[in-house]
Amino acid sequence: MDEREKLLEKYQAKVYKNRKEHLIALEDPGEDGQPQSIAANTRAIPGIMTARGCCYAGCKGVVVGPLKDVCVITHGPIGCGFYSWGTRRNKAKGEEKSGGKNFVPYCFSTDMQEPDIVFGGEKKLEAAIAEAVELFDPKCIMICSTCPIGLIGDDVQAVARRTEAKYGIKAIGYSCEGYKGVSQSAGHHIANNGLMRYVIGTGDTPPKKKFSVNILGEYNIGGDGWEEERILRRCGIEVVSIFTGDGSFEALKNSHLATLNLVMCHRSINYIAEMMKTKYGIDWLKVNFIGVGATCKSLREIAAYFQDPDLTARVEEVIADEVSLIADDIAYYKSKLTGKTAGIFSGGSRSHHYQVLLADFGMETIIAGYEFAHRDDYEGREVIPFIKEDADNKNIETITVEPDPDFYREVYAADALAKLREGIEIDTYDGMMPEMRRGDVVVDDYNHYETDELIKRIKPDIFFSGIKDKYNIQKAGVSSRQIHSYDYSGPYAGFNGAVNFGRDVTMALYTNAWEFVVPPWKSQPMLVGSVGA
Repeated sequence: MDEREKLLEKYQAKVYKNRKEHLIALEDPGEDGQPQSIAANTRAIPGIMTARGCCYAGCKGVVVGPLKDVCVITHGPIGCGFYSWGTRRNKAKGEEKSGGKNFVPYCFSTDMQEPDIVFGGEKKLEAAIAEAVELFDPKCIMICSTCPIGLIGDDVQAVARRTEAKYGIKAIGYSCEGYKGVSQSAGHHIANNGLMRYVIGTGDTPPKKKFSVNILGEYNIGGDGWEEERILRRCGIEVVSIFTGDGSFEALKNSHLATLNLVMCHRSINYIAEMMKTKYGIDWLKVNFIGVGATCKSLREIAAYFQDPDLTARVEEVIADEVSLIADDIAYYKSKLTGKTAGIFSGGSRSHHYQVLLADFGMETIIAGYEFAHRDDYEGREVIPFIKEDADNKNIETITVEPDPDFYREVYAADALAKLREGIEIDTYDGMMPEMRRGDVVVDDYNHYETDELIKRIKPDIFFSGIKDKYNIQKAGVSSRQIHSYDYSGPYAGFNGAVNFGRDVTMALYTNAWEFVVPPWKSQPMLVGSVGA
């Protein structure tokens, strides 16, 4: 019996039947050459301590919340607003052209109380909007619904339309009640639909440089997006907009005028990448700026797409310069980290991205999993036609778009694009599992029990996860780093980010105080009593 079976045998039969499809030990490809299949994007089992978030968290907390010049109002109880505010460390700076406005540090909520739930909250929402307009004068207001709003039937879309008519600003309502879908992934989809319908394509300011891109699925945790933009700017590439870390409503309006989309977090933003391809003809590349080798590869693929000798030469110059500046630091941290093992449980594409960065330091990832991924995030987009939708996912609207008569343009004809695809991966993603090794453990919708058991049985030296797991892991004597918020460090992207990451991991492993702490229940009884006569 392998470690996977030993872990699963603790479950009762019904739970075992479900979880065995979500937890696999990788084997060699079968005769058809295809990787193993994994169950994903299905409802978590009630009672299991899943690490997932809700639909509202995906819409407000991940996608639209980082927009710095948008007043994003949570329509619901204050706890929901607080939960999605200030925890992901989406850094942002106000811009002069927008009056220096930066609403990211604020938490806007209607603070629904029991009487509001009983009698309806639309009037309270409209009062909150009036107050926000008076105090902050935003050019755009977004309204994100939480569970009670869907249950009582408040019409946030109607309120948004009335707001536009009254104040002459853009207002968008999102029916992203937490119970929709099976995880925060549903909220990503809803947010993508809203941005595509009401924001993207409404601007008319063209890029200033010959080579222009959007970065999709970059939320500027710890300043990642700034580091990526710095590198691209050195190469002579203009970033038109970032979706959505340090992003803005004003920049997103012009994103349809960029030449190429770069997709960082596949799960949260692939819907927009696909819709922009259909509507505007913009190709997309799945890139990874996490890791030295990965950053170099991504920059070279971007240059290869544009097929400009001067750009290619400039990219190589930047790579050589950046790598030389960090070479000594990388070598030092690699000498400390080579041979160490790691586990990664995260969301988005991070469990895939960080395996590449760990490999830069000679570390091996032996456990990896996602909170809310779909099968294509694990196995690659070629499995999408074979994914069967269940009822939970059918209640998330899928919008269709047509080629825009004014802005649709193809950079390359079909035959030229096919030739380009021989060298770079355009409009596709191969997923995480094909790059992992035989024997590695992959877990979908991981939970506390499985995390604890995998640590006991497989014994990674360090575990990268979220705040829900961090302290459980540390109390087991294993170093832990938050990969969603970087434990107040960062950036971890790009060349300088790799050095920051190496420093933090070395510090965590070599000063692991929890390893030397003996829990009191291991040395003394926690319950003391006597037997009566």
